Formats: sequence, structure tokens, C-alpha cells
Amino acid sequence: MSNVLRPKLVQIKTGDGPILPGLLYETPRSKKVAIHLHGNGSTSVFYHDDQRDEQAKALSKKGISFLLFNNRGAHLIKKLDVAERGKKKRKRFGMAYERIKDCLKDIDGAIKYLEKLGYRKFYLIGESTGANKICVYHYYKPKNKVSKYILLSGGDDTGIYYNMLGRKKFFKLLKESKEKIKKGKGEEIITDLLPEEIFSYISFYDIANPNGDYNVFPFLEQIKNLKLSKKSLFRHFKSINKPALVVYGEKDEYGWGNIPKLVDILKKHKPEFKYKIVKGADHGFSKHQKQLSKIISSWLISN
Repeated sequence: MSNVLRPKLVQIKTGDGPILPGLLYETPRSKKVAIHLHGNGSTSVFYHDDQRDEQAKALSKKGISFLLFNNRGAHLIKKLDVAERGKKKRKRFGMAYERIKDCLKDIDGAIKYLEKLGYRKFYLIGESTGANKICVYHYYKPKNKVSKYILLSGGDDTGIYYNMLGRKKFFKLLKESKEKIKKGKGEEIITDLLPEEIFSYISFYDIANPNGDYNVFPFLEQIKNLKLSKKSLFRHFKSINKPALVVYGEKDEYGWGNIPKLVDILKKHKPEFKYKIVKGADHGFSKHQKQLSKIISSWLISN
């Protein structure tokens, strides 16, 4: 095996214009590749903590290449070039403007690029919001080219903001966001109620709307019987009909203080999936990357 610690810089072209940078750890003669989907916030795969060197090593030993790439929600605010009516235009992306359903274009762009390189078997590894994106991707495109899914630390962002703001402020901001979007002012940055966060009205409505696609893992709603959503809970997760591995850190700081309970909720919906809880690990599996990498690589080559 070659030294997978020397990744190749790649450019992923999406169907609607944005070109997204990534790092490809190539395993010689391999036709298998795992695609990593990162979380939100200021995330970028070009910082060492996010390169997941241990995962690249473990996957290469099993004959699997590894692609990490910045999706359009990377960074807080990022301007990218897009083509509109034959002309180049700068548009704002990043978490402050992200809508989760756009992940379909990013994932399809990555798969198309990898197919041109000769890869024929694809796996998706989604971390934090990346796990949510896998579920959304399958929900809208169940007949896709991915063989297996790995969901790491899937989060309840809708519940987090409901809990942070309180019911009254939460629904006030949700209503305000919807009105701003209708008036064509959705890209304005919210200046009230969320002093420590950077959101446009578009992205906040997408992440907080209980009936929206972002609300993949509504743990708080189910645990406290809040009845926030009018749609079926866990509908995206339940739609998955391919092999899936679900992994959480025992001490995930976004897990409402009881990861075993959250995993039990998921097991009731999809008992056929494989579930793992990494003892002592936090949301990002800090200091547990070797263990996590072994779990991932071993499961991917299992029947």
C-alpha cells in the first residue's frame, strides 16, 4: 500500500455550478472509495483535525480510497463562482446560507468525479450534519450508487435551537425567518436572538423548521413529547433500505445526556442496522480516531 498521508488536491464540480475543493487519499488499483461528509459550522477539510488521517490509513489497509471535500456549507460564509445564463457570478455559500437538500448536488458531483477516475463502489461516511445529509440524500434519491452508509453522531439541531431559545423565541424567529424569505430578504443575516451564531434567515429556517429536511433526528421532540413537527418523525432515517452503521460517542455533548437512549430510539425504527457506542468519546470522537477508524473499515468490508 502507498503512503495515504499524501492526499491529492481535487476539484468537485456540482450540477448547479459551485466547484468544491477536496482531498483524495488514493489506494492503488482500488475500485472502492469512501466519501466523507463533514458537519456544519466553520468546518473545512483543510485543517488537520478534519483530515481524518487515521480513517484514511485504516481504509487503505482494506483496499478503499478516501475522499474528503468541502461541501457548500463549509466555513461560516464563503463566496463561490457559479455560472448563470452563461455568465460567471459570485454567490454566497457557507453555513450561514446553507440549505441541507443541496447536499444532493454535492454528493452526486463527488460520485460523478470519482466515476471518471474509475471507481465503481461507493460508501458515504457522514459526520454530525453529514449523517443528516446521508439520510436526506437517500430520502430523495433512494436509487443511488452508494452501497453502504455510515452515520456518525447524527444531531438534533432543531431540538438544540428550540432548547437554546425557548419555545416563544424559537417560534418567533421561525415566523420572522419565513416572512423575510417571502419578501426576498432571506439572505439577510439575523442580528437578534442569536448573538453567538451567524445565520441568514434562509439557513436558520432550514435548520430549525421542525417540518423541514434538516430535522432528521428529532430526539428532543420524541423524548419530551413536544409535538413540534406535523410530519412523521425520523422519516428520512426510516427510508434507508441499504446497509448502515450508526456510531455515537458515549459522551457526545449534543446527545441530551443519554446516548444509549438515543440509540435505542433509532434501533426501534431500524433494528436491522449495526449500532456502536464508543466509550468515552465526544461528538467528534476526539482521541478516539483509531478506534473509530477500525470500526468503520472493518464494517465496510463485512458482508
